[in-house]
Amino acid sequence: METNSVSENQEQTRNNSSQVSVKDIDVDFLALIYDIIRSSERDSHDTSQKSSQSQDASQKILELHAKLNQAREQIRHLPGVECNKSQQLEKIQVLKTQLLLKQELLQKYWNMSCFDYLKE
Repeated sequence: METNSVSENQEQTRNNSSQVSVKDIDVDFLALIYDIIRSSERDSHDTSQKSSQSQDASQKILELHAKLNQAREQIRHLPGVECNKSQQLEKIQVLKTQLLLKQELLQKYWNMSCFDYLKE
C-alpha cells in the first residue's frame, strides 16, 4: 500500500511539474510529525504492542519522507527557482522599468487629443 501511495504521489508530481505555483505545493507536514512524536512517546509494556507501534511509527516516517520528497520535487519546478538572488533582483528591476515605461506610454496616449471625448 505504501509503494502505491508513493507512486501515485510521484505521478501527480510529474503531471503537475509543468505548471506548479506556490499555492499548489503541499507542505502540511505538521500532522505527520505530530503522529510520529505521539507514537514514539507511547510507553507500552506489552512486546506485541511495542512492535505494532514501532511499525506504525516506521510507516508514518516513510509517509513523511515521501511527502518531503514530493514537496522538494515540486519546489524544483517553481518558476524562478533556477535563478540566484542577484539574477532574481535584476529581473525584478527590469520588469519594474518596463512597467514604468508602459505606464508613461499609456499616460502619454491618454493625454492625446484623440481621446478627449472619452475623458468627458
